[in-house]
Amino acid sequence: MGRRRNSPVNVLFGWVRRQSMKVKAFLGVASALSCLVALKLAVRNYDNFFVAAEAIHAAGILVLIYKLTTQKTCSGLSLKTQELTAMFLVVRLICSSVMEKDIHTVLDFAALVASVWVIYMIRFKLKFTYIKELDNTPLYYLAVPCAVLALLVKPHTSHHAVFSVLWAFCVYLEAISVYPQLRVMQNAKMVEPFTAHYVFALGAARFLGFAHWVLVVYETGGKSLFLRGSSYLWLPAVLISEIIQTFILADFCYYYVKSAMYGQLLTRLPSPV
Repeated sequence: MGRRRNSPVNVLFGWVRRQSMKVKAFLGVASALSCLVALKLAVRNYDNFFVAAEAIHAAGILVLIYKLTTQKTCSGLSLKTQELTAMFLVVRLICSSVMEKDIHTVLDFAALVASVWVIYMIRFKLKFTYIKELDNTPLYYLAVPCAVLALLVKPHTSHHAVFSVLWAFCVYLEAISVYPQLRVMQNAKMVEPFTAHYVFALGAARFLGFAHWVLVVYETGGKSLFLRGSSYLWLPAVLISEIIQTFILADFCYYYVKSAMYGQLLTRLPSPV
């Protein structure tokens, strides 16, 4: 049952809805800054943001697994987003197994296994419920520009140059991997609850990644953007990638939170993605 229409939450969202786009943008930025301040006060080691982001991403994929196993349908899901996700996870796993070998590697492996299972279910077990016409974003439109950019802007590391290019590629690909899923939801004019939970998990994970870079830049007075040995363009490119993905998901997450606070299920996107 939804909440009373005159509840404080409904009144607040009603007021926000009546404001101009400039006011809404200002409120969105103010909310984001408030969250960043809260995270800065609550977390000392900013690297924990990446661990939390990877854990939330894995949890989002588990939500999809639950949907596929209980409802026996993959309608509303983008196979191409799952394939892009598996692609950047494979690349990142290769790089992290050589360059890091820590908790990030374990979380990436778990997420990759789950993603491959989702792809298998969509392609074979539940392919009769997959609506290919809605999932119409060409993969090469996304993967090729990321590969070209990775060749041009990459980090300088002590490892082989190939790993630098691969690491840059997975960062750029991750930033736009959710786009096909958003296009599917927009084409379908509706959002299924479990798919909404999954995409919101991606949004929360990306915000944590974005928060990490913003707080690091703030703490170093901007010097971290141009560290020697990291390539002058690499860290700014990473930050821009995080910003792009955060804003790609921001509109969806706004409507998701609003519908959740109304006590309802998000079933459609009120505005184009």
